[in-house]
Amino acid sequence: MSGRTKVAGQLFLGNAEDVTRTSAALARGQAVAHGFGNFYALTARPDRGVVERVNLLKGRPAGQVGSVTTIGEHVPSLFDWCRLPAEFRRRQIQDLVEELFTLGPFGFRGPAAAHVPAHLTSVQDGIPTVQLIGPGYSCPSNGFLASALEATATDLLSITSSNRSRHRTGAVHEPAHWQAAGVIADFGHEPGVTTLVHEDEAAARRRYPHHEPMSTTVLSFHRATGHDRSALPALTLERHGSLSADHTRAIAANHGFALAIAPRAERRLTARTYAAR
Repeated sequence: MSGRTKVAGQLFLGNAEDVTRTSAALARGQAVAHGFGNFYALTARPDRGVVERVNLLKGRPAGQVGSVTTIGEHVPSLFDWCRLPAEFRRRQIQDLVEELFTLGPFGFRGPAAAHVPAHLTSVQDGIPTVQLIGPGYSCPSNGFLASALEATATDLLSITSSNRSRHRTGAVHEPAHWQAAGVIADFGHEPGVTTLVHEDEAAARRRYPHHEPMSTTVLSFHRATGHDRSALPALTLERHGSLSADHTRAIAANHGFALAIAPRAERRLTARTYAAR
């Protein structure tokens, strides 16, 4: 445990017993607030009832469509590659996904595979889509996610950021937490929520020097949005989060893509600030 003293009752991502215990809790229907890249997320079973309960816990409408997460080996199975726009090539997209997940936490929206639950998909441009949020391949939360997937006998989990919605409409959100103390203050007293924290939060953030501690940037590839001056087909930046638009654009260009900025992504997300106690 990297020399860190274990606080009584606290569960850590790097502790195998804690991961097993927390995975079992998730399989029983609990939500888990856990380290995820350089911030914190809430992960749970993908069942409709569990997703609705987590939405209400956050202050969202029960039926709000959630995102999914999984480990690297299951990523390709989440998408219907037969519905990929003609301008895109599957290998191009998959290579881009690999590079961005190797760099750190990131999100993608693409055509949803048939087995993805309907309450975790949204129809955009006439296409059922799924939004995948991943912690990046170097995050220790992959061990927890793998254990939770095995415990639930599925290839995906539901996920959302560790933040509250100030209005029941879900229109206004507090920024995602990137400190365990804030997560515990918000959700630690909630029945049915278990917390699993980074052993060293400063080290977790240092692992991702190109990412701000906030919810992930999201790229979509379910539709093409034209071409740039170099005739590269454009992916859409749906959400401007932890990885900057400029950095995302440069990586996309390496794989033969331009970048179109959606109106709601013109403004970057705000990182949470913590007042000194």
